[in-house]
Amino acid sequence: MISRKTFGRLPDGTSIDLITIRNAAGLELGATNYGCIIVSLAAPDAAGRAANVVLGYDRLEQYLESSPYFGALVGRYANRIANAAFEIDGRRHDLSRNDSANHVHGGFKGFDKHVWEAEVDADRSTVIFKRRSADGEEGYPGALDVEVRYVLGDRADLSMVCEAKTDAPTHVNLTQHSYFNLRGRGDVLSHQLTIHAAGYLPIDARLLPTGEVARVENTPFDFRKPSEIGTRLGSGHEQLKTAGGYDHSFILEPDGVAPAARAFDPVSGRSLELRTSEPGLQFYSGQVVGYRGFCLEPQHFPDSPNRPQFPSTLLRPGERYRTKTTYSFST
Repeated sequence: MISRKTFGRLPDGTSIDLITIRNAAGLELGATNYGCIIVSLAAPDAAGRAANVVLGYDRLEQYLESSPYFGALVGRYANRIANAAFEIDGRRHDLSRNDSANHVHGGFKGFDKHVWEAEVDADRSTVIFKRRSADGEEGYPGALDVEVRYVLGDRADLSMVCEAKTDAPTHVNLTQHSYFNLRGRGDVLSHQLTIHAAGYLPIDARLLPTGEVARVENTPFDFRKPSEIGTRLGSGHEQLKTAGGYDHSFILEPDGVAPAARAFDPVSGRSLELRTSEPGLQFYSGQVVGYRGFCLEPQHFPDSPNRPQFPSTLLRPGERYRTKTTYSFST
């Protein structure tokens, strides 16, 4: 099932669509061409009852007024860049400073606040979003052509595939910023989380990585076995005090692990498995929304443009950026 209807209008009168796709496994995606936002994602529980498992709004106006990146496609660079600047080939590029002196999630008008071209491939249960990010947008060099595909599989799985190419050297790091709540209501503190990572990146008071790579062993960052989110939050660890909860990048196992992470809600019986081609996973425990949802953001590491020891996010002309993440639901 595929449907397309008006979701609202921007102040300039531009009409924004809501595209809904449902597959035979009972997974239903609602996405809009404003910011490639996943507005809703309904999945069945152990009794076959469907519920929306992501946080979002009912009206476009609410996203325009204020949104903590609910369901957004984040870019041109997800996460933080220190001092809102980087150098490429000896030339400094200054970005917009929208996080104190730093840059976060693409700036004041990142990819989540733009209108995208949208088309539907009904045969492949796919919605395709495209846009050109102009040279100089939020300070980034190079015109970047981006395509984002949300694909419902034959089972209860959703894949996100992002591709991009540039006409000048630039940095690219895209992610999906959905807040998950597998119960569909209440908080997520009793959700059990597994992250296949033996290391994580400690952060400073600005929530930027210090450059150190720390082992998770014997810390509340060790999610290699299923662990209740709320119990870990109460550990009193200094890093959790710094961020007010989890807002840290985990280093995934080399060459990818299937899955990279798994979340389970014991009340509904729903589980979510995440597979990704990315080297890192940002776990955000949702403190800004009262722990009503958590984020698992597959991405490269924060501040990579200024950290040569981190995997590179530099894209040059003639190269193609590609990343794929799959979210699989089961009971």
